[in-house]
Amino acid sequence: LCCARPCSAPPSSPVPAPPGLSMFKCGIAYPRCKWILPLLLLCAIIFDIIALAGNGWVETESGREYASLWRKCTSTQDSWNCQQSIMDFAWGKATAALLIIGFIILIICFLLSFVALCVPNFGLLRIIGGLLFLAVILQVISLIIYPVRFTDELATGIEKYMYSWTYGFGWGSTIIMFGCGIFFCCLPNYEDEFMGNVKTKYFYTSG
Repeated sequence: LCCARPCSAPPSSPVPAPPGLSMFKCGIAYPRCKWILPLLLLCAIIFDIIALAGNGWVETESGREYASLWRKCTSTQDSWNCQQSIMDFAWGKATAALLIIGFIILIICFLLSFVALCVPNFGLLRIIGGLLFLAVILQVISLIIYPVRFTDELATGIEKYMYSWTYGFGWGSTIIMFGCGIFFCCLPNYEDEFMGNVKTKYFYTSG
């Protein structure tokens, strides 16, 4: 674990710890924990891919209808009719465009994060944070437009509609991006810790 560091005795202690007695210290090791951020961005990319490709944005309680970002399908006797394209509507095109642009920005941030963390470049970290916030804004707008306009224009009064798992993945990706954006903007404030120029500050000690 990047935040755990066991040892036999405090580094400054002249007396070794008695046999069988160990000390456990817990603090944040910034040089090791930094790679969590690209992993989180990778998770956000996977979530966005599921949201873009999945069919379960909207489902009816009866299971007779479902819709993705791209089309709406209705159950007939023995098959599904998926000829109604959501891209025929201006709001459908806007939703897809905003989500795709946010996804592209996310991929760019993922690639830039390796450059910024390997060099390291602390100015680039804040740029990544700003780009992530831009992607968050775009995706939030798209995720709000879709249910509002779908309910107004495509939902019938007969069925009860539920926003399903792939729509939830879109929100999951957005939440991860927002959290990573905060961390990327704050990391330059911890440059010394990040570079290993200061001793680790422990917030828990036992033993």
